[in-house]
Amino acid sequence: MPSFDTVSEANMEEVKNAVVQSNKVVTNRFDLKGTSAKVELKDKEREIIIYGDSEFHLEQIIIEVTQTMGKRKVDVRFLDMGKVEKIGGDKVKQVIKVKNGIETEDAKKIVKAIKDSKMKLQASIQGDAVRVQGAKRDDLQAAMALLRKEIKDLPLEFNNFRD
Repeated sequence: MPSFDTVSEANMEEVKNAVVQSNKVVTNRFDLKGTSAKVELKDKEREIIIYGDSEFHLEQIIIEVTQTMGKRKVDVRFLDMGKVEKIGGDKVKQVIKVKNGIETEDAKKIVKAIKDSKMKLQASIQGDAVRVQGAKRDDLQAAMALLRKEIKDLPLEFNNFRD
């Protein structure tokens, strides 16, 4: 039976490259020279930590990071912005989590969208992915188009397409 998996995974190599490139730009920017402005990536926790001397600096650095990720074809919808924290004196930091996988609530939305479409397909949640099965390839391709149109808040990818 033909099937495909719906996933939401960031390309962590490109995220890492974007962080390194952003850090180089930030350290060489004229308006940020001599400040504690920097960008770090914690690989294990999938977190980007941004340090700055003020909230204005953080905003400038976040703009730089998101632009660099856009240039590297990493969808910024993978980024979950945390709160700005004071770390001593006037210095501040912000943690940005890189989302990976489809959460249960979002997976339920995907399953509901497929069931509401009245197509002859079955959708099942499998961990952090949603598997869609059907009798015809055309139905599966229509389901992909439907999900791209209906679920706009998640960067979805379709892989493991089988005939």
